[in-house]
Amino acid sequence: MDNKKTFPVSGDPADHSILVVGPSWVGDMVMAQSLFKVIKANQSDVGIYVLAPAWSEPVLDRMPEVAGNIEMPVGHGALQWGMRRKLGSELKNKNFDQAIVLPGSLKSALVPWFAGISKRTGYLGEQRWGLLNDIRQLDKLAFPLNVERYVALGLRKSESIPAAIPFPDLQINRSERNVALKSFGLSLDNPVIALCPGAEYGPAKRWPAQHFAEVARQKKSEGWDVWIFGSAKDVETADEINRLCRNVCIDLCGKTRLGEVIDLMSCARYVVTNDSGLMHVAAAVGCYVIALYGSSSDSFTPPLTDHCDRLSLNLECSPCFKRECPLGHFNCLNDLTPEMVLEKIIH
Repeated sequence: MDNKKTFPVSGDPADHSILVVGPSWVGDMVMAQSLFKVIKANQSDVGIYVLAPAWSEPVLDRMPEVAGNIEMPVGHGALQWGMRRKLGSELKNKNFDQAIVLPGSLKSALVPWFAGISKRTGYLGEQRWGLLNDIRQLDKLAFPLNVERYVALGLRKSESIPAAIPFPDLQINRSERNVALKSFGLSLDNPVIALCPGAEYGPAKRWPAQHFAEVARQKKSEGWDVWIFGSAKDVETADEINRLCRNVCIDLCGKTRLGEVIDLMSCARYVVTNDSGLMHVAAAVGCYVIALYGSSSDSFTPPLTDHCDRLSLNLECSPCFKRECPLGHFNCLNDLTPEMVLEKIIH
């Protein structure tokens, strides 16, 4: 894998190049690779540059379709008009033929507008007339999947999206993976199952810790190694899982950088995960994904892989798309039992 550098604003991209304003979430950034694949399939000579938060560099570095990334110096949700104008000015005359704006906010369209990029593509969003000049009306019925909405922006208005959208497939840095395995004292002598108990959106997307613990206990008794992945925000949940299963798991939450998570996740045969960014990482590195849905729906952001099971009880009250259960019972996840997950792990 070639390590790409963050694109210096003082340099020049390829003669024929597109600037993509990327999303602010891990899962969405992984899904964006499908767009990049479609663009490259139609325009093999194009250079794709992604304007994105600094954290996304390890993800973009593992996408061969991306020529480079430009760090977005503005935090998620912040306007900071002056900083966006300064960055746009620095990007003027950099030969970008087009900008594709994936987020739907007004502020996300400012940099391409300040940069004077001649064709600026995106959905109408927050009344972005003028900021965008290749405006698309989002037909949610025609494009029920988020990835379809991304891919459509890489095509002309008259074009149909491919019948089979290419799945993301993040490249693994094997030498860095070996370093990470050694650094964390991990072995591949036994089959590995990974648990991803976090979900940034809220409790209504998180399978109970006791259920994760039962899966961990059972697989450990069968000779598997159990790794827990997550951010520093998931440390408390991982501690509870380990307490409930008598510390049979190797807890990596908050200890790994995103690039290490991507490389190490590829070692797992199965990944049991909430509907989260790490679910999309697991799918993109070739794991068999068991995705758990409570308040959300796999009809919008499923794992983009043929190697998965998507589990939902499909209760009358779900999907509600709420952060907390509005009825106070969380039955959509509490009643989704460990046995339902374990029966999907067949080898």
